[in-house]
Amino acid sequence: MNIIEKTDEEILAMAKPLWRDLVKYSNEGKYGEFARNFSSSLARAIDQVVAGHQFANSELARNLSEEIDPLGIIRRGEHVTVLYRQRSTKKPGEWLGRLVLGYEDGKVRIFGASIF
Repeated sequence: MNIIEKTDEEILAMAKPLWRDLVKYSNEGKYGEFARNFSSSLARAIDQVVAGHQFANSELARNLSEEIDPLGIIRRGEHVTVLYRQRSTKKPGEWLGRLVLGYEDGKVRIFGASIF
């Protein structure tokens, strides 16, 4: 089954624990755990040195709030993009979280993740 054929509720149920883990391991600075659900292509594309530097030097990346609001889902090709309102425990304001999901070897994997 293509992930875009899932209902919004099914997609959000799959995405929530993945986003929760990204927030947790980003806050803890544990890159190995942070990347454990990445697709093989995303894992190859991200430089671990750069990612480690981001964890060490980004106040936002180390202080993400567990409080999130799903804003919507975009379906395209074989992937879905789940958009979240993300907050920080240290910085005032709100950010846009983006989580791209799809199937790889029969499992839901992360094909992209970012906060703007």
